[in-house]
Amino acid sequence: MKRVLEFLKKASVYYLATAEGDQPRVRPFGTVNEFEGKLYIQTGKAKPTSKQLAANPKAELCAFCDGAWIRVACELIEDDRLEAKKSMLDAYPNLRGMYDENDGNTQVLYMHNAVATISSFGGAPVVIEF
Repeated sequence: MKRVLEFLKKASVYYLATAEGDQPRVRPFGTVNEFEGKLYIQTGKAKPTSKQLAANPKAELCAFCDGAWIRVACELIEDDRLEAKKSMLDAYPNLRGMYDENDGNTQVLYMHNAVATISSFGGAPVVIEF
């Protein structure tokens, strides 16, 4: 899991894919944080991403960095605890202009049943389950 966290942080931007009915939706994200041994992302409850994940928690993340790419297939499960939200916002203080752990909008979700595959043109893929 640490390797996945390091890859996503180094890439700084990853793309999150969700489903809206039968239509895939992909958008750039930049938040990833470890809290209590799990990897979390952050969004706003008012955003379509939140509604899509409530209807179907299956998602994929993808990023490219230094000639390698990562794909993470997982379920994104909401953690509504104040401590989880605070941990994310403390890790990304620039978000505090838009979000607060007490605002009723901040949403953090952790990766569950995750399978990450790191690939490159020069070697065999590395698969990490967490």
